[in-house]
Amino acid sequence: MFNHPIIRREFIGMLRTRRAFGVLCALVAAMVALVLVRWPSGAVVDLQGAAARQVLRVFGYGMTASLMLLSPIFPATSIVKEKVQGTLALLLNSPLHPWSIVLGKLVGAVGFILLMLIMSLPAAAALFAMGGVDLTGQLPALYLVLLMLSLMYATLGLLVSSFAQTTESALRITYGLVLLLGVISLIPHQFLQNQAWVGDAVRQAADWVRCASPLPAMMAVMGDLSITSGGLAEVGGQVQRFVILAGLSSLLCTGWCAWRMNQRLFDRSREAGKITDDRSTAARAYRRVMYLWFFDPQRRSGMIGRWTNPVLIKEQRCRRFGRGNWMMRLIGLCLIVSLLLMLASALGSAQKSVGAMGGIMVVLQASLILLITPSLSGGLIAAEIESRGWQLLQMTPLRAFTIVTGKLLSVLVTLALVLLATLPAYAALIFIDPAQWIVAVQVIATLALLALLALLVSAAISSLFPSTAAASATSYALLMLLCAGTLLFWLGEDAPFSHSTVENALRLNPLAAALRLIDAPGFARYELLPWNWLFTAAMCVVCLIVLVTRVWRLTRPR
Repeated sequence: MFNHPIIRREFIGMLRTRRAFGVLCALVAAMVALVLVRWPSGAVVDLQGAAARQVLRVFGYGMTASLMLLSPIFPATSIVKEKVQGTLALLLNSPLHPWSIVLGKLVGAVGFILLMLIMSLPAAAALFAMGGVDLTGQLPALYLVLLMLSLMYATLGLLVSSFAQTTESALRITYGLVLLLGVISLIPHQFLQNQAWVGDAVRQAADWVRCASPLPAMMAVMGDLSITSGGLAEVGGQVQRFVILAGLSSLLCTGWCAWRMNQRLFDRSREAGKITDDRSTAARAYRRVMYLWFFDPQRRSGMIGRWTNPVLIKEQRCRRFGRGNWMMRLIGLCLIVSLLLMLASALGSAQKSVGAMGGIMVVLQASLILLITPSLSGGLIAAEIESRGWQLLQMTPLRAFTIVTGKLLSVLVTLALVLLATLPAYAALIFIDPAQWIVAVQVIATLALLALLALLVSAAISSLFPSTAAASATSYALLMLLCAGTLLFWLGEDAPFSHSTVENALRLNPLAAALRLIDAPGFARYELLPWNWLFTAAMCVVCLIVLVTRVWRLTRPR
C-alpha cells in the first residue's frame, strides 16, 4: 500500500515535516501528563476506578476536540493546492485512476490520524490498569467514534477541496461545515425536546440530526446521557446512529469527489455579466431598488476618496466577504439566526432558565467569531507574501502603518457588522428578565474582546508564515486551544484538576467568561472577571507588538 505514489507523497511526506512531529510529541506529552496526575501514589488504589473514569472523560473529549480540529486540515487543502500549483492537471493526465487519486489522498490524511490514535493507546491501557474502564465495551466504542469522526471530516474536507478555488476559502468552508455538523446540529433537538406541540416524528428527526455530531456519541460512551440528551436517555443508540451517519457521509463524499476528478474540474464557464451603468434606464432603476444601489454587485465602483485608506478599499473589493452584496448576505443570515434564537428563547423560557438559553446564544456567537475571523485575517500578510504582492505594496508610497491599518480595518468592519446583526437575540433575554441588561452589555463587551483577540492573533500569525493555509490552520488551532482546550479543565474538575486549577484555566478563556456572566449551567461558581478582561487585553497588546515588529522587519530592504 505504501508503494502507492499518492500515499507516499501525502503520508510519508507529511511525517517528515516538523509540524507533524510537533503534533505527535504534544499529544504524547499531554496523554502522559494526564495519566501521571491521577496515577495512584504509594499503596493507595481506587478499587472502584472513579479516578480512571474521570480521567477517561478528559481523554475522550480532548481527543474528540483535537480530531474535529485536525482531521479536515490536510484534506481540505490537498486538491485545491494541487489546482493552484498546476499539478492537478498532471495527476489527471497520468495513468492513475480518479478513484486511485482520491483514495490515495484520503489514506494519506487518515493515516496520520490513525498514527495519533495508535500513539494514544498506551495512555488508554494505563487507564484500564487503574481500573474502572471497560476494555471490551467502553474503549472499543471510544476508538470507533474517534475513527469514524476522523473519516467523516477527512472526506468532507477532501470534497470541499475539490470545489474551492483557494486554500483559505477551502479552510473557511470546511470549518463552517464542521461547526454545522458538530455544534449547530445539536440545537433543533435542544429546543424541540420539551415542546408539547412537537410530534414524535419531528422529535425523532431532530434526534437523528443531533446524532450527526460526534458529541452525543462520545457522551454516550462516557455515560453522560443525562447531559447530552436532556431527558432522552431512554432512546439510546447514539453511537450506532453516529457510526451509520458518518459511514454514509464518508461514502457519499468520497464518491462525489472521485466523480469530480476529471478535466471538467477546470471548467468554470460563467456569463461575464453586464455593468449596471451600461444597462437601460428601467434596468438601472430596478437594480437600484432591489440592491439598494450600494450593494449592487454589477455597479461600477467609484474612485477611492482622498482621505480613504486604499488598502482598506482594496481588501473589501478583492475579498468576497468584503463586498457589499456578500456582507449583506452574511449579516442577513446572522440576523435571521438571531431572530430565531429570540423566538426559541420566548418559547423555551418556561422550560429552560435564562442562563441556559443565553449560554446557547453565547456559544453560537463565539463559534461564529472563531469561524470567520481566522479565515479573513489568516491571510492578511501571508497571502501577500505567498503571491509576491508584498513587494508591490512596498513599491507604493504607502507607509507600513497605512498598509497594516487598512488590512485590520477590513476585517474589523466585517466582524462589527456580524456582531451587531446578532444583538437582537439579547432583546429576548432582556424582555424575559429586564434586570439582565447589565449582564447583556458585559457579555457583548467580552465577545467584542474575543473578536479583537482573534483578529490580532490571526494577523500576528499571518505575519510569521509564508503560506496562507499554514497561517489559517495555526490560527484556528491556537484559538480553539484557548476557547475549547481550556474547557477540558472544566470537564476534569476534581479528577484530576482542583477547583482553583480549573478557575485559573477558565480565566484565560473569553468564552467561559461570557458563559459565567450569563449564568450558564456549570459556570456560576467561578470568579473569572475582571481577570479574563485583563488577560485578553494583555494578549491583544502582545499580538499587536508581534505584528508591528514582524511588519517592520518585512519592510526592511533585503
